[in-house]
Order: sequence, then structure tokens, then C-alpha cells
Amino acid sequence: MTATAAGRPTVTPVPFDPEVQAVLDEIAKDPQPPLTRDTLPREGADRMFPDNDTVIAGRDFEWEDRVIPGPAGAPDIEITIFRPTGTRAEVLPGFINIHGGGMIVGHRSWETGRVVDIVAQHRVVAVNVEYRLAPEDPYPAGVEDCYAAFVWVHAHANDLGMDPAGIVVGGGSAGGGLAAAVALMARDRRGPAMAGQLLLCPMIDNTNTTVSSRQYDGIGTWQRELNLLAWSCVLGDDLAFSPEAPAHAAPSRAADLSGLPPAFIEVGEAEAFRDEDTEYALRIWATGGQAELHVWGGGAHGFDMYMPDAEISRAALAARASWLRRIWRAAR
Repeated sequence: MTATAAGRPTVTPVPFDPEVQAVLDEIAKDPQPPLTRDTLPREGADRMFPDNDTVIAGRDFEWEDRVIPGPAGAPDIEITIFRPTGTRAEVLPGFINIHGGGMIVGHRSWETGRVVDIVAQHRVVAVNVEYRLAPEDPYPAGVEDCYAAFVWVHAHANDLGMDPAGIVVGGGSAGGGLAAAVALMARDRRGPAMAGQLLLCPMIDNTNTTVSSRQYDGIGTWQRELNLLAWSCVLGDDLAFSPEAPAHAAPSRAADLSGLPPAFIEVGEAEAFRDEDTEYALRIWATGGQAELHVWGGGAHGFDMYMPDAEISRAALAARASWLRRIWRAAR
């Protein structure tokens, strides 16, 4: 098992953007107890953020919760579907969102804002997916849930008013890593084709051996110690940081990145996932695949969520929207 350590950065970190640093300074004024396996929040996660009606107030949207079949022998999956009002007779592009939280915390409602912004900007049908969390349900539970949701959405696209050839799967952090894994699974299992994979600061490397993984040890938003905890919960102590971990758990472990749908990979310059995400794009390019890579100067992990008004957040959202427009235009 690869040696790991937590504490202060062991490599000089890239500085944060001033607007990012200002928010980090405010967050630091109210420090929270460190998360452990025993203190992972499990009750009330769906009530930590405003409900759907509050988030979409003033926008002309429809939404509904559904329960769909999970993987064989596993529990059903909860999803939320969002669409522009009055479009049920139309066929629109599709977006499947997988929430973040290190695969150990989180709820789909945490990212309703991101999802409905995409619905509003691009006039699509979006599906927000719930999945099982570790350590109660370690690998492969979470990623199998996400893959099952993708397969179900593709199979029911016509009923959802969605173009099956225009489905993008995406997410941030753990959600980005799970989206990358779903793309690998669809290729490996000869499953449905997806139009693209939207990977926002994806969590894809379990080994925690890159330079950037050591630069943000104890600083920033998602810190090294949390990442170590997350991978140990997902993979167990024997595989947690091992290069032998399954590729469908940690997509960086995939030996072959050919034959994947076009990827959009976005990451902050000042975060632990910078190097693993950049390397993932390089490896896709080496196969002749498509990967649009954006490394945002001074960006902390999840900067668009923590610092939505920062200049780099506005630039990142514009680049993201441009890629989505191009992907959905090509799918038509």
C-alpha cells in the first residue's frame, strides 16, 4: 500500500486566486470538526439545502421525483427529473447529474442549483441521481447505481422527452469521478452510448501520490485528509491507495482510455485533483480521443460552488456552457 500522510503541505502550494482566498479566509473563521467514519452525516442531508421549489422559484420549470430500478439485487434508486414547462411533447437533449461529496456524504438536492441552471440555459431534460454512499455501501455500490440510472434513462428517453443520442453524464468532484467511471463502464460493457462526459474537478485517482495531492494537505476546500478518508471508505483499507484498485472505482487506474465519449475536464490550479485530472486529459488525447481541458488559475476545489461570483467562476461557467452547446449541437 502506498504510504500516505496528512498534515501541512509537504510541497509548496500554488497560491489561491485573491477572490478565492477571501472566501477561504471567511470559511476558516468557523472551523468545523474533522470528518471521520463515525461522524459522517447521515440524517437530514436532504434538508441541508433549499428544496426544489425554493431553488426554481420564478423559473418556468417542472420537476418530479421518481423511483427507478437499481442494479440487479440492489435497492431502487431515487431520481429527480427537471424540464422546462410545456415541453413534454418535445424531444430535448438530456443531462444526468451525479452529486459530489467524496462518495461518502451528499445528496442530490445539494446540486439542484447547478442542474436547473443547465436546464434553463440549454433547454434540456435533466435527471439528478441519488446513489448509495460508503462506507455503509462501498464500491461497487455507488457506481453501479449511477450506471443503472444511465441505462434506465437511455432506455426510457422517449418517455422522458429526451433524445437518447444527446445524453451527457456529468458531475463535480466525486460526481465527476463517477461520471468518468460510468463512461468507462458503458464502453467496457457495450452499454448505451453517451454524447459526452462533463467532468468537473473529478475525483479519479485513489493513490494520492501526485504533487498537487500533497500541496493541498490541510488547506483549501477538499483537503488531503478528507480524500484519504473517502478512498478508504469506498475501497477498504487494502485497496484504498493501491494502484491495483479497479478502474470502475478510480478511473485513473484504467489501462486504456480509448473509445470514450468526448470529455470536458475542468479543475482548479490550486487544488489536490489538478494533476490527476490533467493527466487524464493527456491520456485521452494519446488515444486520439477528445478531451477539452480547463485549468483555472488559483481555483480551489469546487470554486464555482464556493465562490460563484469570482471572476474565474464566471469564466469557467461560460466555457462549460460553450462545450455543452457544441456537444448537443453535434448530437442533433
